[in-house]
Amino acid sequence: MRSKIIKEGLERVPHRALLYATGVPKTEMSKPFIGVATSFTDIIPGHIGMRDLERFIEKGVHTGGGYPFFFGIPGICDGIAMGHKGMHYSLPSRELIADIVEAITEAHQFDGLVLLTNCDKITPGMLMAAARINIPSIVVTAGPMLSGRLKGKRLSLVNDTFEAIGKYKKGLINDEELEALEECACPGAGSCQGMYTANTMACVTEALGMSLPKCATSLAVSANKKRIAFESGRRIVELIKKNITPRKIMTRKAFENAIMVDLALGGSTNTVLHIPAIAHDAGVDLQLDTFDHLSRTTPHICDMLPAGKNYLEDLDYAGGIPGVLNRLREKVHDTITVSVKSIYSIADTAVITDEDVIRPLNKAHHKEGGIAILRGNLAPDGAVVKQSAVSKNMMSFEGVAKVFNSEEDGMKAILNGKIKAGDVVVIRYEGPKGGPGMREMLSPTATIAGMGLSESVALITDGRFSGGTRGPCIGHISPEAMEGGTIAIIKDGDRIKIDIPKRKIDLMLSDKEIKERLSKWKPPEPKIKKGYLSRYARMVSSAGSGAVMK
Repeated sequence: MRSKIIKEGLERVPHRALLYATGVPKTEMSKPFIGVATSFTDIIPGHIGMRDLERFIEKGVHTGGGYPFFFGIPGICDGIAMGHKGMHYSLPSRELIADIVEAITEAHQFDGLVLLTNCDKITPGMLMAAARINIPSIVVTAGPMLSGRLKGKRLSLVNDTFEAIGKYKKGLINDEELEALEECACPGAGSCQGMYTANTMACVTEALGMSLPKCATSLAVSANKKRIAFESGRRIVELIKKNITPRKIMTRKAFENAIMVDLALGGSTNTVLHIPAIAHDAGVDLQLDTFDHLSRTTPHICDMLPAGKNYLEDLDYAGGIPGVLNRLREKVHDTITVSVKSIYSIADTAVITDEDVIRPLNKAHHKEGGIAILRGNLAPDGAVVKQSAVSKNMMSFEGVAKVFNSEEDGMKAILNGKIKAGDVVVIRYEGPKGGPGMREMLSPTATIAGMGLSESVALITDGRFSGGTRGPCIGHISPEAMEGGTIAIIKDGDRIKIDIPKRKIDLMLSDKEIKERLSKWKPPEPKIKKGYLSRYARMVSSAGSGAVMK
């Protein structure tokens, strides 16, 4: 056990004295010391139920024969941080989380880790740390929220609050209806109800093999979630005894499994940032084009919110991630997981109770997976689109650029009715360096959808999108504007051509004109010049490589 270094030997008398000061009984000193990283906070709906789950993890660790030590991890609610200065901190918090887990774990020489998480950047941050430290680890995602209810209609956060802003501006709903949506869309604890980033990352984590079967989809308020938390606490002791470490689980084949499940679900485009970042810490070289290669051969079989009709609760009742693995049985690899079961064993014992929620491959919603990688003179290093959320009519589109140097400027123009059919909204200087922090553009994309423009207007950005985005929205344009990418020299009135089936995105200018404009371009002053974000901007890599700090 690693923890012997802090509790055995003559020179560890002071260490033992401090451990006894915490209340550790002598009888427990010989047991594995388990760090339990918890991102409980009162301000994130996905995390407010974690106090109960902490108790069940603790019971499980003691039952398994370990001794748990809890420590806190910060969390940001992307929904609350959306559309203002706070969103600058969201993606950068992923690196902080990974560093904090690493620092606490290595300083105290824990033998294993239970990682209690749920929301957008917190789950990948914890997985990055697990891969980096490489001691036995298991992830418990706290579970999705129940759907809201209003007058017999089911509600979700993105489709019924963010998009409601555009509907209200168009006069489609009144003050009373808007207020009712605010109060009813999110009925309690859990991550937002659709296949947005938090739930996508929970599903990715389970498919990767780092959490127990059904963990991703079991509702936050369910008794089954408590049982999973208990079993995860018990299981970590077994992982220590067998020396099953994250890098033995998170192999190249496991990452491919996770990507295929993500594509089959039509998950968030943010996974194109997070999965490569986790792979980077696991020592696995995972190129951006892996997503596109697998997308060509992985059908989209689950019609999930925001573009579809199904909620996470529907996916859970239909069979969860084991059911999805069952459908993908002939495509995925048989890798090991933190449970006693391999991926094939999980797939073979899955029970699918709703053939429409988890469709057979021959009845897929789309022949290809949910994500596509586009390239062209506008994004030579790649750009990302959730193609499963784009209508057939908008898969190929050519329009006129309306250019904005910040999300706020773009949002103001949309709300003031300055965006018309045939426009391509360009929001730049929002990349990892330029933002800094690569803010999500959910407010602009949701408002465009709410105003009924998603069938006639496209949006491109070097920033990123929430998992709740739908419509022809292309993000992660690389190189970003702050690095002197082509997006930096687009002018109002330029024509932009998007062809998703051909994986192309181009600025309709000659190479000569583009080179001439770039020769005159100078980077603007950084938007933020002090503190963590200033350091982050100097050290972060491009979106095309996962926006990791180097």
